[in-house]
Amino acid sequence: MRYKILKKQNNSSMCFICGLSNAAGVQMKYYECENESGERVLLGVVQPKQEHQSYPNHMHGGVAAAIIDESIGRAFWLEHQEWGVTMELTVKYRKPTPLDRPLYIEGKLTKVTSRAFDAEGKLFYIDDDGKQVVSVTGSGRYFIMPIEQIAKEMIEPENWFYVEEDLPEYLEVT
Repeated sequence: MRYKILKKQNNSSMCFICGLSNAAGVQMKYYECENESGERVLLGVVQPKQEHQSYPNHMHGGVAAAIIDESIGRAFWLEHQEWGVTMELTVKYRKPTPLDRPLYIEGKLTKVTSRAFDAEGKLFYIDDDGKQVVSVTGSGRYFIMPIEQIAKEMIEPENWFYVEEDLPEYLEVT
């Protein structure tokens, strides 16, 4: 699958999912993209760590749910520069999520109202045969809320920042 990268999203310092200073965290990178169908989607990329396991060499379901929550919540940034807090989250575990290969998550908006938004996502990996395997799916509803009401510290530059990297025009997920 091929994604056209439009923009890279910021990381934070201590967030469990995107925090780069959180040694126990996932340290996910997020990109605003167009998929092969021309849809705007959020794409997250990570190489999971052994610290994220439940059964040997498999990701803990709670960590997978946290990735789904963060990622589909971030999908709102594709069209709106606002924040949301989770009101409802539904997660479905379809296959075990391995720790020995890169993981990807695709999130997209499904509905936006004046006070809330709905989004969905899928956590997947590429198996040894080059096929995409969806391990976890989720959907959620988020209340739109200014960042100042959620966490004043988040707007400080040391807590929410852009990480420079050479962005290719396309990201190949193979």
